[in-house]
Amino acid sequence: MFAERGSLAAEATQVQCDALIRNFSIIAHIDHGKSTLADRFLERTGAVAARDMRDQVLDSMELERERGITIKAQAVRLAYEHTDGKTYTLNLIDTPGHVDFNYEVSRSLAACEGAILLVDAAQGVQAQTLANAYLAIDAGLEIIPVINKIDLPAADPGRVSDEIVALLGVEPEEIVLVSAKTGAGIDRLLQRIVEDIPSPRGNPDGPLRALVFDSYYDSYRGVVCYVRVVDGGLCRGDELTFTATRERHSAVEVGVLTPAARPVEELGAGEVGYLITGVKDISRIKVGDTVSHDRQAVPLAGYAEPKPMVFSGLFPSDGEDFENLREALDKLKLNDAALLYEPETSRALGFGFRCGFLGLLHMEIVRERLEREYHLDLVATSPSVAYRVIRTDGSTEEIRSPADLPDVTAIDHLDEPMIKALVVVPTEYVGTVMDLAQSRRGGMNHMHYLTPERVELTYEIPLAEVVFDFFDALKSRTRGYASLDYEPAGYRTSALVKVDILLNGQQVDAFSAIVHKDDGNQYGRKMVERLRTLIPRQLFDVPIQAAIGSRIIARETVKARRKDVIAKCYGGDVTRKRKLLERQKEGKRRMKMVGRVEVPPEAFISALRLDDQ
Repeated sequence: MFAERGSLAAEATQVQCDALIRNFSIIAHIDHGKSTLADRFLERTGAVAARDMRDQVLDSMELERERGITIKAQAVRLAYEHTDGKTYTLNLIDTPGHVDFNYEVSRSLAACEGAILLVDAAQGVQAQTLANAYLAIDAGLEIIPVINKIDLPAADPGRVSDEIVALLGVEPEEIVLVSAKTGAGIDRLLQRIVEDIPSPRGNPDGPLRALVFDSYYDSYRGVVCYVRVVDGGLCRGDELTFTATRERHSAVEVGVLTPAARPVEELGAGEVGYLITGVKDISRIKVGDTVSHDRQAVPLAGYAEPKPMVFSGLFPSDGEDFENLREALDKLKLNDAALLYEPETSRALGFGFRCGFLGLLHMEIVRERLEREYHLDLVATSPSVAYRVIRTDGSTEEIRSPADLPDVTAIDHLDEPMIKALVVVPTEYVGTVMDLAQSRRGGMNHMHYLTPERVELTYEIPLAEVVFDFFDALKSRTRGYASLDYEPAGYRTSALVKVDILLNGQQVDAFSAIVHKDDGNQYGRKMVERLRTLIPRQLFDVPIQAAIGSRIIARETVKARRKDVIAKCYGGDVTRKRKLLERQKEGKRRMKMVGRVEVPPEAFISALRLDDQ
């Protein structure tokens, strides 16, 4: 259907591997039914017994099941008996749908020859549908378009079919109609997978080359790698070389996921499975590496390193948990290649790590996983982006935290990162979306009608305006009908200032922020008003100030707790009462000079949830 596949097959000698193998992914916008469709595949092929069947079988994380979303791509092998009497091996990879986890989708597609593009029959083509379709086309995959949820009362397969035809250029008859919930159309789809998706191509008799496309850490068995064998064969007991790190390890166990792990003696060319080498040091194995017998093997094309877009500080509530946090991040990094982190010190929060994330959902998921899986209590600072500072001497540096910003006298100008935002929205909400984008300093690039009822808008918006609550505002203003996808679009020079928050005259770097000059006063006022309600009263007055440079732009005061020192005076001369009040006032003044303000962890979280007004 599309151009010849480029990634793995182009590097291997073009020989057909096992003709009974099909490797494919399910790609779609978030909540279009990918995991439910995977459940029906498992059910129809008998991979999971009826008594063990449950919803979202492949979503193994508690967090995934709670939220009803896929966070990690999951691989599983299915045995399918086709109408031609042959039994085919289907290697299925279920992928996430949220824009933050786009790198999981691209990695999964590199291990496949085909993809099922799933579209909700009620919602139609969404922003992430477009983005994932383009990823699959660029990878040269065979795409099978599928309309899901045809059993819904609001389903409109005719309209959605027209949108898919406009997107992919296919004939309407090629689109498969299914209901992953009821099982309608699943058998036809399984037949199409066997008939349309090509078998893998490689060199079965050549030297081993296998791609590590994912990995995770098992506390008992060490690092477990998911591999796609491109050339040769991978056998248990083989001595292996990891080309990126030049490490030599023995294959303690190789196997396939059905979905339970099942050891096998060998994985042949074109097959997908897992590899355990017994390595406990997580830094020795990297996702995207090539496994081979030969130290001089030509590595396969790996993956571009995912570039973090949002940065935030993670600090343990108890300073003694710092090393536990380091160990937890090391282990999580193996399971999440997009996570970056480096040590950071804050005067307010102590020792912690500055972490880079792909987006706000990614940041939220990482934090929840750290707290649940590693039993940590964490405080997260305000999310920020990476700014580029051009100094007066002409040098350039990148800063990821407002605390790293040099003195204003040394700065010539600041560049902020921009994104290209793709918004798909019903026509009646176009004006609302335009108003929101313009209020966030966005500029329109393109407007395209997908159908008479749906519009595709392309904007260039500063990333800093998106990371807080742009997505929530977009959903609320369009009653949930709009969808968003974005990608980096370089840097642009802007008039930016740093707003500092002072508590009792001491700067709290966790609350500092870099904002546009026009928004500085508003941000400062909002923050001090919010903090006044969150910081508990002390035994002395606590001034809360917002400052841009040396200029104070807003102030609030948390009044002191006061004991009623004149309660014991029943009448008498007024000078006696005044003397007691003056003595109390002097004590408060001395206490203020030496007192420290303790900010509770809840204040950091609550203060950063500024309203979208």
